[in-house]
Amino acid sequence: MRKILSVIFALSLSSPLMAVPELETVGQGSYRYMLWQLYDARLASEDGRFVNYQQSTPLLLELTYKRNISRDQFIKATVDEWKKLKQTSNEQQQQWADQLATLWQDVKKGDKLAAVLLPDKSVEFYFNGTKTGILDDAAFGPAFFNIWLDSATSAPKLREQLTGQSSE
Repeated sequence: MRKILSVIFALSLSSPLMAVPELETVGQGSYRYMLWQLYDARLASEDGRFVNYQQSTPLLLELTYKRNISRDQFIKATVDEWKKLKQTSNEQQQQWADQLATLWQDVKKGDKLAAVLLPDKSVEFYFNGTKTGILDDAAFGPAFFNIWLDSATSAPKLREQLTGQSSE
C-alpha cells in the first residue's frame, strides 16, 4: 500500500496540471534596486511574442530570486507598485494582498516564483515549479502583470527587456 501511495504521489507531482507551462521566451532581464540585484525575470507566451493581454495568453512571468525576500516584503512591494500605477482601488489592493498571503511564501536566493495569466485573466502561481494556487479575479491578472508590463512601470528598462518594446 505504501508503494502505491508513493507512486500516486510521484505522479501527482509530475502532473502537467501541477507544472509550470512550457512557453516560448519573449524576453528576459534583471531587476536591480540601487546596488542590489533582486531577481531575474522572464516573460513567455505560446508564440514567443507579447502583443497584449487578450492576444498573448497564456502569459508567463517567472522571477528567479537573487536575494532572500520575505513574503510580506514582496506583498508590500506589489501593493506599492499598484499605488504608483493608480489603476486599482485601495480596496482591491487590500483584497488581493490578503489572497496573495495565502499563495506566496518567503523566497530564498535561487527560488523561482512564476505567474501564469490565463485567457480568463485569472492567474496561476507556482513556487519552484509547483502550483501554489490561483487568484481567480479578472481584474487581478492585468493589474499584476502591469507592474512589469505597463508603460508607466517603475522598471522601464526591465519592461523593454521583457517585451522588446520601447517604453516610450
